[in-house]
Amino acid sequence: MTNRKSSSKEHAVDAARKRIKSNRIESSNIQDIARSVVAGHREDLAQAITLIESELSSDRPLAQRLLREVKTLTQSSEENKTVRIGITGIPGVGKSTFIERMGIDLINEGHRVAVLAVDPSSRRTRGSILGDKTRMDKLAVHGKAFVRPSPASDALGGVARATMEAILLCEAAGFDRIIIETVGVGQSEIAVRDMVDVFILLLIEGAGDDVQGIKRGIVEMADLIVVHKADGKRIDACATTAQSYRNALHLFPLPEGGEVVDVMTASSLENIGHKEVRTKINHIIDAWKSNGWWIQQRTHQRSDRMTSHASELLFLKQLNDPSSEQHWQALKDEVVNDTRSAFSAAWEWVHRGGDKNT
Repeated sequence: MTNRKSSSKEHAVDAARKRIKSNRIESSNIQDIARSVVAGHREDLAQAITLIESELSSDRPLAQRLLREVKTLTQSSEENKTVRIGITGIPGVGKSTFIERMGIDLINEGHRVAVLAVDPSSRRTRGSILGDKTRMDKLAVHGKAFVRPSPASDALGGVARATMEAILLCEAAGFDRIIIETVGVGQSEIAVRDMVDVFILLLIEGAGDDVQGIKRGIVEMADLIVVHKADGKRIDACATTAQSYRNALHLFPLPEGGEVVDVMTASSLENIGHKEVRTKINHIIDAWKSNGWWIQQRTHQRSDRMTSHASELLFLKQLNDPSSEQHWQALKDEVVNDTRSAFSAAWEWVHRGGDKNT
């Protein structure tokens, strides 16, 4: 009896290992995965994104091969048809509800929608605390949607890289409306703003940045502001908040794209104002394509990403040298103890590497 149980357990373990191996992208099946992604198969798209999110050094060459294969197959044709929308706002503003309502409406208009949500992460596990699939239950199971929560780990640069590569894969898979949800705190908004076409800031009732917990810089990044949850007894208060922001925006310089930032109200619960928001987004896109800002913005973003990636890779390359890493830690201790300025320490490390005596 014991031998039978043991044999059964070993069989189950062996079967599990085979399933894991079969789901693993390897060098031999990169082309097949790339073709499957371009054909729009969501399971292989998810598998491809898992690969590009991997922090294992052995996975990076495979990820780059996959991205090159996908790029060759699509020849940038899909990117020109897509719209990338960033959504930000403080926790509790209803970002996921807003995105699900927008996603369903876009699908009803004939689009395919991908949502890449940068979630709060556990510092201990580096994983997502709350996956957006649990908050976008209708959109997540729709055949023309793809919802992917991503961990916002301590290394924001790595998250930004993986998210941008995930955008490119989703576009290659035929999703023409890509929505990125930010954590709503810290520097994630800046990272997301630099990878999307239209950036939307969600607010809730209550006038003033001090009430919203929103910095002026984030307001300045927005292409459109929406006061959310404008329903029931909150309608009048939301209208007041919207007018307060309209008044404040008169003091801001005209954005580079040449379009005045509008402030609107909406309710995802009652589906009020969403059609007007989508109409405004389309107006912004048409205006930017007409005046040239659309192409100019995407060109600048690609160039800036290359510079950012190069800086990150050079840093990691130098840090991989054991002596250089030791020198880094020693200099970092001096900065933490306030015996050396941060710039001075960084300059020495970059110019002298691991040689402390140079």
